[in-house]
Amino acid sequence: MQYHGQCLVDTAATGKLLYANVGLSFWAGVDSQTGEIIDRHHPLHGQSVNGRILAIPSSRGSCTGSIVLIELLLNKCAPAGLIFQEPEQIITLGVIVAKTLLDLSIPVLVLKREDFQSLKEHKYAAITGPTLQTGENPVPPPTYEAPSSPPSKTVHLSDTDQAFLHGAHGAAAQKAMEILVSFAQVQGATRLIDISRAHIDACIYTGPASLRIPQTFLSLGARVAIPTTLNAISIDRRRWKEIGVKEELAIPADQLAETYLAMGAQPVFTCAPYLLESPPTAGQDIGWAESNAVVFANSVLGARTQKYPDLIDVCIALTGRAPLAGGHADEGRTPSVVVEVADLSKIDDAVWPLLGYQIGQLAGRDIPLILGLERTKPSIADLKAFGAAFATTASASMFHIQGVTPEASKYEGIQQTAKRVVVHESDLLRTWQDLNTAQDSSVGLVSLGNPHFSLDEFESLSRLCADRKKDPSVQMMITTGRETYQLAASKGYIQTLEAFGATIITDTCWCMIQEPVIPPQAINLMTNSAKYAHYAPGMVQRGVHFGSLAQCVVASCTGYFRGGPSWKQD
Repeated sequence: MQYHGQCLVDTAATGKLLYANVGLSFWAGVDSQTGEIIDRHHPLHGQSVNGRILAIPSSRGSCTGSIVLIELLLNKCAPAGLIFQEPEQIITLGVIVAKTLLDLSIPVLVLKREDFQSLKEHKYAAITGPTLQTGENPVPPPTYEAPSSPPSKTVHLSDTDQAFLHGAHGAAAQKAMEILVSFAQVQGATRLIDISRAHIDACIYTGPASLRIPQTFLSLGARVAIPTTLNAISIDRRRWKEIGVKEELAIPADQLAETYLAMGAQPVFTCAPYLLESPPTAGQDIGWAESNAVVFANSVLGARTQKYPDLIDVCIALTGRAPLAGGHADEGRTPSVVVEVADLSKIDDAVWPLLGYQIGQLAGRDIPLILGLERTKPSIADLKAFGAAFATTASASMFHIQGVTPEASKYEGIQQTAKRVVVHESDLLRTWQDLNTAQDSSVGLVSLGNPHFSLDEFESLSRLCADRKKDPSVQMMITTGRETYQLAASKGYIQTLEAFGATIITDTCWCMIQEPVIPPQAINLMTNSAKYAHYAPGMVQRGVHFGSLAQCVVASCTGYFRGGPSWKQD
């Protein structure tokens, strides 16, 4: 069979097809050292992308997937080529950066829906520019030279953009603008816009590529052009020795942070920048990576950003420019599916992440308008947990909740025309069961703060832990940002939790924590984060108990979890 598609990266490759009709997060979903798919919730779990033509509808989850793709290329275990059902941005951006800065590339092709879905019937494939050939036997390597002329989809560049491209602001900004223009072409954007602030997620150490790229920029004289904050990094910079982090991780992770600080970024080191003292305001165009932060900024704050892949955040910070696409444009914020939440007998803090996880699965790339929660009055912590879980399973960059989020009322009219799905309590029970992967009742670690704990969560947890002591066999660890830590300490919350026996870690987050910070003897962990419950089995090879914050405290005091869903209990 022969197909014709849209080239996102124009080159050629051949290999055995690896097909799934489910999106995949490369971060915490693919081992960058081997190419093995480690996401236990994915149908391709246990298979390898190495040398295969990988066909998936799109990416999902973490924005760090772009760096993982570059790590795979450097480790020579990357896919031979990529095929998507829709223009994909996260993994494709990794290919664009590798091609621009490292002269490494693989083809990226988008097929029409019906063509993509027919690939499940084929075993081998060869990509030649915009052409795909499939067969039952290996397809000979194509001979192909990509055309030198620019793509037909062009981006109108202002005088400012042209100045960047011609090197007027230095070599680093020039390379950043080249990557931005290529990314804008992938998105079909017609122009770039001014951005007021950036948040860099690319400061997570995933391996040599995550350090090599920013060091290349810095060697070319990189300096941020707009106020720029840094996401959580891979270590607690002030306490990494105390908590047992190995030097082979700590040294390059610290070098990575220093590289971005040398560019002028601010050392806030949080995956929840919306909790900082001056969050962005409604209508403000920002350039944020970190999937949960993007979803929260768009949905809850009403700010405007795309779900930017790691490294495009750096390019935005160096230029103050970004494509007019996605959440920056009105049409990129319009819901296309209505999700009705029905017959919930009770809503507690465990229900919100389950709802986010379930609705993200249902929505996929569609922005949902969610009905049935108008009278719930969720807290910031509830919306944070919902958004992080939604960002884990959806590729959409925002949601609207009628009566809760600021833009939902603008879209009441679509209720009569958009497709509609219903979420029942039975759906949440199945999601709860899916996230509870532990095979026995033991709990060796209680993991809190994914995303980073807020001040309100510290208040709630300290109230639950007051005048109690955790079981000596259980570790309770909480990750948070430096600013929130200082505020929590000033109110006495940190002291209460440390008296309980908890350990509070700053700068880093659970998506980066491994042994020995995670106790090697712990068979299972417990968390109130649906995001971490999803990723932990593949990342740290532990079983997971998922539950409410109160249930997490009980587990830390007893060393086991034998309860059911918290909202079903009296």
